[in-house]
Amino acid sequence: MKHLKTINYFVLVPLALLSLFAVACNQNKESKPAPTPGSAAEKKAMQQQRKKWEASPDGKMYLAWQASAAGQKVRASYDKIAPKLTTFSEMEAEVTSMTFEHENAKSSGPKWLLVRIENEVYMLQFSPKEFEQLSSLKVNDKIIVKSHSAGFSHNHPYLILSSDYIAQQNKILYARKVNKNNKC
Repeated sequence: MKHLKTINYFVLVPLALLSLFAVACNQNKESKPAPTPGSAAEKKAMQQQRKKWEASPDGKMYLAWQASAAGQKVRASYDKIAPKLTTFSEMEAEVTSMTFEHENAKSSGPKWLLVRIENEVYMLQFSPKEFEQLSSLKVNDKIIVKSHSAGFSHNHPYLILSSDYIAQQNKILYARKVNKNNKC
C-alpha cells in the first residue's frame, strides 16, 4: 500500500504540475484561443478517452474525491479566487506553514508553502532551490501572492496555486521566470 502511495505521489504530482504549467501557458498567449476539436470524430475520441480515464482506478478515486466534502471545499476555495487568477491580481496572504510535508515524502522532494487568502488555505509548491529564496519568511508573515492558475488533486488537502510571484513589504522574494516569446 505504501508503495502504491509513493507511485501515485510521484506520478500525479508531476502531472498536476504539468497541467498547471500548460494552463498558465495557454492563458497567457495573446493569440487565438486553442482550437477545439473540429470534427465529430475528434470530439467522440476525446469523450471516449475521458470515459476510459474515469473508469480507471485513478479516475474513480479522483471523481469520488471531487464529489466528497473535501473536494467540494477545495472547489469552493478555487471559485473564491478564480477572478484574481484570471487577471493575475495581487492577493494578500498570510503564511500558515513553511514545513508542510506529505507522508513518506523524500527530503529532496518538493517544498510547500501554505498561505491563507480570504480565510482559505492554499498550497504553493517549489523545488528545494526555489524554496531557498523564501527562507526569510516565517509563519504569520504577510505577503503578496500572484498566480496564473490553480490545480486540484485528491492527494492534497488544499487547492494548489501556481507559484508565480511572492513579495513582502514591496520586495520581490520570488518571481517565476517566463519566456518572452510565449510567456511560459
